[in-house]
Amino acid sequence: MGDTTGASEETPFRYRGNRLGMPEHGPGSVPGIGRRLLALLLDWLLCLLVASALAGGGPGDPAGAAASSWPALLVFAGYSIVLLTLFGTTLGKRIVGIEVAATGDRPLPWPVAMAVRTLLLCLVIPAVVYDRDHRGLHDRVAGTITRRL
Repeated sequence: MGDTTGASEETPFRYRGNRLGMPEHGPGSVPGIGRRLLALLLDWLLCLLVASALAGGGPGDPAGAAASSWPALLVFAGYSIVLLTLFGTTLGKRIVGIEVAATGDRPLPWPVAMAVRTLLLCLVIPAVVYDRDHRGLHDRVAGTITRRL
């Protein structure tokens, strides 16, 4: 995507992403919250299963699931950083048809941007505070946006 610095101040809001030069519908457009939450849920469940397996608990063990919450967060962070850095998407994002892209408004190298974005996402609050373009604080700090494939 090109450099969009200053674009949001000059371009009036018409739909999610227009101030960043993104289309209103179809590939490259900003997905809705439902699609993004479904991707997050799929990724979290996968990481929870991996953490539970590493901890030696079974999928039906509630004590094992509770005990694997912190390890699952660590698995999620590593999983997200690696897959987003290499492919711009995770398995959950890929299933629902979304990816993470740079906006050009932050001079961070891609791996650093993905690490910052993921660590802020793990804190939850930055992700639930978002603007009209559906960019959470984690995306704004990293200079990224989620878009449809």
